Amino acid sequence: MSGDARKAAEGLGYLSGFGNEHSSEAVPGALPEGRNAPQRAPLGLYAEQLSGTAFTEPRAENRRSWLYRIRPSAAHPAFTRTSNGALRSAPFDQTVPDPNRLRWNPLPEPAEGTDFLAGLWTLGGNGDVTQRTGMAVHLYHATASMDRVFSDADGELLIVPERGGLLLRTEFGPLHVEPGHIALMPRGVRFRADLLDDSARGYVCENYGAPFRLPELGPIGANGLAGARDFRAPVAAYEDVEGPVEVVNKFCGNLWSATYDHSPLDVVAWHGNHVPYAYDLRRFNVMGTISYDHPDPSIFTVLTSPSDTPGLAGVDFVVFAPRWLVGEDTFRPPYFHRNVMSEYMGLIEGAYDAKAEGFVPGGGSLHNMMSAHGPDRETFERASAAELRPQKIDDGLAFMFETRWPVSLTPQAARADHLQQDYDHVWRGLERHFRPLH
Repeated sequence: MSGDARKAAEGLGYLSGFGNEHSSEAVPGALPEGRNAPQRAPLGLYAEQLSGTAFTEPRAENRRSWLYRIRPSAAHPAFTRTSNGALRSAPFDQTVPDPNRLRWNPLPEPAEGTDFLAGLWTLGGNGDVTQRTGMAVHLYHATASMDRVFSDADGELLIVPERGGLLLRTEFGPLHVEPGHIALMPRGVRFRADLLDDSARGYVCENYGAPFRLPELGPIGANGLAGARDFRAPVAAYEDVEGPVEVVNKFCGNLWSATYDHSPLDVVAWHGNHVPYAYDLRRFNVMGTISYDHPDPSIFTVLTSPSDTPGLAGVDFVVFAPRWLVGEDTFRPPYFHRNVMSEYMGLIEGAYDAKAEGFVPGGGSLHNMMSAHGPDRETFERASAAELRPQKIDDGLAFMFETRWPVSLTPQAARADHLQQDYDHVWRGLERHFRPLH
């Protein structure tokens, strides 16, 4: 299965651009001309609108797509509750919010036959899914491709692979993502995840709030950070499959299941801007100092979900991509910091330049609101004594989910065997260097 999926993944074509009004048809003539819902849609298809925002939201924020499908989405039996597994949703009120610095090793190995959905494990989050506010941090570890279809009515899914590639077969067409890439699955879009390797592991940010968008560039100007044209949207492809297919829907924090008599991935053509994307993080155009001091990490923002307060994100997705450090008379690793925002950080590959040990690919750390953090003792001592030549940081790829509210843990995360019990020790031994002049 993985060999067939990889062959299919490596031959894909894409549409270019983030937030564009894209259109695609798998069969010529499937898209109607001049209108969205003609009396009879071409080729005997059904016209259906998928709205990711309210009808009356401003044009710049409005997200919707028109789908032309073999059967309408309404043609399904009743959904019934099914097990949530290790997947949890906001409000996260089963534990007291923890001000301590916390760090986890990677998830343990799952059972054979665990697909992407069953492999989701929730660390925590904030907000309320019924109010469409806040976010959740999940990890996944899978050993099998999905033979069912999943959609999330509660929020969009930002998928960050760390080990093993994925072929995401969506209603809009397939997307191929490997470690170092991300996939953005909009609210309500159905998809199936096929593994391209024996197992797959990574991170997921479930964004309950406003859809992710590219951040404003301000004084940076017209170019820099993530380029819109580097985001890839799928080309239409459809499944004309008769027979039982399990479809799982996440709704108000719980999973619901129904067995369709056909595949719901049967969209023959589509147009709109509520679409899935893939993006290669190594294409991020890093902005940084060319004089002195370390820039604030906001300069590494790939995508942002704005809140009702300008400049205050419900959640930002930040990447620490390969970059040059050239600051003169500058402590070059990330500085010591207390932040009103809460930071969950993960590592995709290599090492992070502020942590010499203990922070490993597949693991993660949580520094909640106003918890003091920064480089560990070894990193501080090395960076304080280093000769300040131009230095290329290219042996690691780390990221951060940064959110306006504290991240409350799930009980399973608070009591996990892979929660490190000695994280605070990395700051022990930071010696007193103060020497009064008199």
